[in-house]
Amino acid sequence: MLRQLHISNLAIIERVDIELAGGLNVFTGQTGSGKSLILSALELLLGLTGGGEESALLVRPGADEARVSGLFELSGPGLRARLEAVLDQRLEPGEPILVTRRLAASGRSSAAVNGAPVTAGMLREAGALLVDIHGQYDQQYLLRPANQLAILDAFAGTGDDRERFGQSLRALRERQHRLAELRASEERRLEMLELYRFQLEELDKARLQSGEFEAVRGRYNVLKNVAQLKLQAGQILQGLSEGDGAIMDRLAALSRALQKLVRTDGSLANLQAELEQAEAILQDASIELTAYQERLDVDPSELARVEERLDTLNRLIHKYAGTAEAAEDPVGALLEHRRRIGAKVAALEADAMALGSLDKEIAAGLDELNTLGQRLSQRRRQAARKLRTLVEAQFRELEMSEAQFEARLESRPVDDPQLDGSGLDTMELLVRTNPGQELLPLRKIASGGEMSRIMLALKTILADKDQTAVVIFDEIDANVGDRLGATIGRKMRALAHGGPDGDGKGNHQVVCITHLSQIAACGDHHLEISKQVLGGKGERQTVARVRVLEGEDRVRELAAMLAGAAATDETLAHARGLLHRAQQPAKKG
Repeated sequence: MLRQLHISNLAIIERVDIELAGGLNVFTGQTGSGKSLILSALELLLGLTGGGEESALLVRPGADEARVSGLFELSGPGLRARLEAVLDQRLEPGEPILVTRRLAASGRSSAAVNGAPVTAGMLREAGALLVDIHGQYDQQYLLRPANQLAILDAFAGTGDDRERFGQSLRALRERQHRLAELRASEERRLEMLELYRFQLEELDKARLQSGEFEAVRGRYNVLKNVAQLKLQAGQILQGLSEGDGAIMDRLAALSRALQKLVRTDGSLANLQAELEQAEAILQDASIELTAYQERLDVDPSELARVEERLDTLNRLIHKYAGTAEAAEDPVGALLEHRRRIGAKVAALEADAMALGSLDKEIAAGLDELNTLGQRLSQRRRQAARKLRTLVEAQFRELEMSEAQFEARLESRPVDDPQLDGSGLDTMELLVRTNPGQELLPLRKIASGGEMSRIMLALKTILADKDQTAVVIFDEIDANVGDRLGATIGRKMRALAHGGPDGDGKGNHQVVCITHLSQIAACGDHHLEISKQVLGGKGERQTVARVRVLEGEDRVRELAAMLAGAAATDETLAHARGLLHRAQQPAKKG
């Protein structure tokens, strides 16, 4: 519900603060008083008009900017959740939201919700959830063919079927997209599969062992230099224990001499122990060198085998491990590469198998989608026939007794690439307003008065299904007489109060800008728009004013609307009677 509307510096409006109520709110005023500016302000607030030079003309001369603010009370958690998704911000449960739009004299505009900036697109989406504006030529929600099917589904109660169809279609589209990807990449996939399989075979044939590279390279260095190593080992062994003047012989002689000293001076006992320890160490070294020499007596063919293995490892490292040769374990890098391409081979082979299974899944998905779509279409056609009867009954009450209405559904094949989550049907609301004419799409109806009446008929029928809490009618009384005006007024009152009698619990707030007293009398809240010229000569300015009419003030306004001149006792009496009758609940039956 729109509780408050603030407008400042918009055309002839310097500043107005409007308090709106539940039920039916009516705005009246003389021609040119500024009634259309209320609608302009709302369109600006809801993002239906934007910035630019044309919009900048709405800024009051001499002002830097125009501003419109609206305070909305949300009707329930469902609406709050949808708004949160659109606005990308959290809205406190039970708290109203403040929507503000600013329009600078330069043409630039900005918008905010609860002080947080929002884009023009976000504002339009939020505005469509909050308010439904029906002007004489506007492109309101109900006139868009894309929305009409959703309206029929709401009337028919087929929302669950539609949701199931949408889920099934999304799953089908995912499979079709995956199949198209697989088929488009099939040649490339086969090439990659062949390449990866070759790499796996080459790596597996090498029978790699993590850590073996350093061992093989070390063994190769030994085998390649075995003659030199033998020579150097023999030279060391000769000097250590086998040649004349060998270190071990000399050390043994020194050790025996020291033993004689120790017998005389026991303080050298530690030194004797150290010499004996040195003898043992050199003895061990001599034994190790002897064993080393024996190990150097290798099979001549071993060098060829080790060299071949090292060549194999180096080739594979260079080919598949890149710079991994400098790593601690280059063969480990090769094994990791093997693991990765093994996974790729498995994925590619799975893709190949998926081609066949996807074809079967898609065929089954199309059958399921067709079944869901046909069931949804059948329910829609039943609802469309019922809606036609109800709308044409409304037409008769709105003095369109010969008008005809049709919700025309056309089916699409289940394999139509343009199919969307709404089902197999496309729909257009068609109307014939006069005998002899053809049925035309609702959006092509030329007469603004007829359009407004049609929209009112639909709104009355769909009142319980429509989630938009605020409905605004502008010029719904264009080209209609007093009797029809009274009917329109009662229907708007019914729309605001719920139920055909207009005496139930209200589920809509209705705002109507009218020049007919019969409609104005039906309002729960009556506001008058007037303009005044202020200032002295040379500094005169036109200023719009809005005030709430109650009691005798309201009676006098209705009398003036009836007579078009100063009120008389007769017109005042007529206005009182009109107001009394309009405020009574409609008779049942």
